[in-house]
Amino acid sequence: MSNQRRNFLKGIFATGALLAGNKLWGSSREVISSFESVADPEKKEFTTTDVLKGMPIRATFLDEISWDIPHQNWGYKEWDEDFKAMKAMGIQTVVMIRSGLGKWIAAPFRSLLSREDLYYPPVDLVEMFLTLADTYGMAFYFGLYDSGKYWQEGLFQREIDLNRYLIDEVWEKYGHHRSFRGWYLSQEISRRTKNMSRIYAYMGKHAKQISGNLPTMVSPYIHGVKTDQVMAGDKPLSVREHEEEWNEILGNVEGVVDIMAFQDGQVDYHELYDYLVINKKLADTYQIRCWTNIESFDRDMPIRFLPIKWEKLLFKLEAARKAGMEDAITFEFSHFMSPNSTYLQAGHLYNRYREHFQIR
Repeated sequence: MSNQRRNFLKGIFATGALLAGNKLWGSSREVISSFESVADPEKKEFTTTDVLKGMPIRATFLDEISWDIPHQNWGYKEWDEDFKAMKAMGIQTVVMIRSGLGKWIAAPFRSLLSREDLYYPPVDLVEMFLTLADTYGMAFYFGLYDSGKYWQEGLFQREIDLNRYLIDEVWEKYGHHRSFRGWYLSQEISRRTKNMSRIYAYMGKHAKQISGNLPTMVSPYIHGVKTDQVMAGDKPLSVREHEEEWNEILGNVEGVVDIMAFQDGQVDYHELYDYLVINKKLADTYQIRCWTNIESFDRDMPIRFLPIKWEKLLFKLEAARKAGMEDAITFEFSHFMSPNSTYLQAGHLYNRYREHFQIR
């Protein structure tokens, strides 16, 4: 075990006993001696010393063309309130996770409607989000279209062409907004779909060329124990295998991806730091900015998906801080951390986060 990982685990496990497999990390006597209890009966505050500092979340995805979470059916008024709450928490960047998925699209894009059999949308969400980002001084990243069907070998060019035409239209129509600061390549990949890196390369290059080299961002996932494929019987990637495969993938997209934010929820908590360290090493090798995608929903519950427990979120924020992540984006604020969410627990998570980072 490296000194870096040993020091990280020492700090983490000092806050309580953690079961990793069948191994108990830290005895109760060690735990008790590691912190002082601070009780203030007048303020009704009962805390322990701040062993887990964590890093702040400065960005969030906007998930209106969603895959597996329910819609909240918000209009401009509700979204305006949510942007206010984001701003109050310190969020500076919003990333529209995708502009379309299958037949559903976020705005009436002529380039897509003329080429695919899609549903015509009742609202231009792109204009709405850009207007709100302008108002609250945030950076907005536009997420590309995911057909959900042109990922297979031999059909890649169709996915590329649809997004190439879309990029042209979007930049012409929305590029004047001062908040338009970048592009999100929305196809999420891991080892099973690593050939998708070719789509990243083509689309990222075109988006940068047409917009004066605005940055591009990706948020892939680790093929770990909590992926659907592994839970269905596939073998998870070890840290070494993860490094080897992503070294190959990043070599294919060198120069066209500026920000990499791996999702942090597909591995177990005691494994996360090791994978984050490798992600940072890979990013440095290819001169890519290394963020982390802090999932604010809980993958451990039998119900998909509920807001995560604050202790788990804080653990991940600390692992990211120790591993040297440059920034943190969450998936995603409006459902799982917002005081406006239909999930009551999300508002409580928002309060715990603000208390921890002393945001008044």
